[in-house]
Amino acid sequence: MAPKIPAGFRAAAVLVKPVLLATTKRHWSGAENLPSDRGFIAVSNHVTYADPFTLAHFLYDHGYAPHFLAKASLFDLPVAGKALAGLDQVPVQRGSARAREAVDAAVKLLSRGDSIAVFPEGTLTRDPDMWPMLARTGAARMALEHDVPVIPIAQWGAQELLAPYSKKVDLFPRKTVTVKAGPAVDLAEFRGRDLDIGVLRGATDRIMDTLTGMLEQIRGEAAPDKPWDMRREGGGR
Repeated sequence: MAPKIPAGFRAAAVLVKPVLLATTKRHWSGAENLPSDRGFIAVSNHVTYADPFTLAHFLYDHGYAPHFLAKASLFDLPVAGKALAGLDQVPVQRGSARAREAVDAAVKLLSRGDSIAVFPEGTLTRDPDMWPMLARTGAARMALEHDVPVIPIAQWGAQELLAPYSKKVDLFPRKTVTVKAGPAVDLAEFRGRDLDIGVLRGATDRIMDTLTGMLEQIRGEAAPDKPWDMRREGGGR
C-alpha cells in the first residue's frame, strides 16, 4: 500500500479541497493505474499555475501524498508557493550547485514508496494551442537510474480556472477539470543501457508522446506533428 498521508497534507486539504470542490466539476479516470506497492513518478502536462492543485487533488483523493518536483521559482508565487513549500515538496534550483539536491530528495521519497509529481516541460507550455512542448529529460533519467515506473497523468480544464500566466482566478461558474491516469509508460527498451543523450531523449519523447496522445483523447482533436521547441521557436508568449 502507498505510505500513509502525513498530517500536514490532511491539514492543507482541509483548506484547499473545499475550494476545489466548490469551483470544479471533476472528470477523473484511471486511478487503477496508480501503483500501490512502490514509489512512482507521476508526469503531467502543464498549462496553468492551477495544474499543481488539480493534480494534487487527484493524487490526494486516491491516497497519495502529492510531492512535487518543480522549478524553484514556483515556490515564490503568492498562493501556489505557500502551498508547495512546507509540505515536503522538492524545489529544483536549476543551473546551480544545488540542482543535485532536488534529485537526492526525490529519490529518498521514491525509495520509501512515495510518489513524485513532475511537469517534464519544466514550465508552462508555450505552444499557442496549449499542447505539450518538447520536455526536459530529468524525469526519464530518474526513472531509468532508479528503476521506478512513470505514470502519465493528462489533465485539461484547469486553464479555465486560471488562464496561462494569469493571476486572476475565475472561480464561477464551476469549471470541468479532466484528469486521466494511464498505465505506466513502457520504457523497457531504455532500461539497463548507458544513459547517454540518445537514450534519455528517446525515453523522454516516449513519455511525452504518451501524455500527448492521452490529451488528444481528452480534447478530441489532434496535436501538432512536432512538439513546440522553445530552442527552435522561442518562448511563444
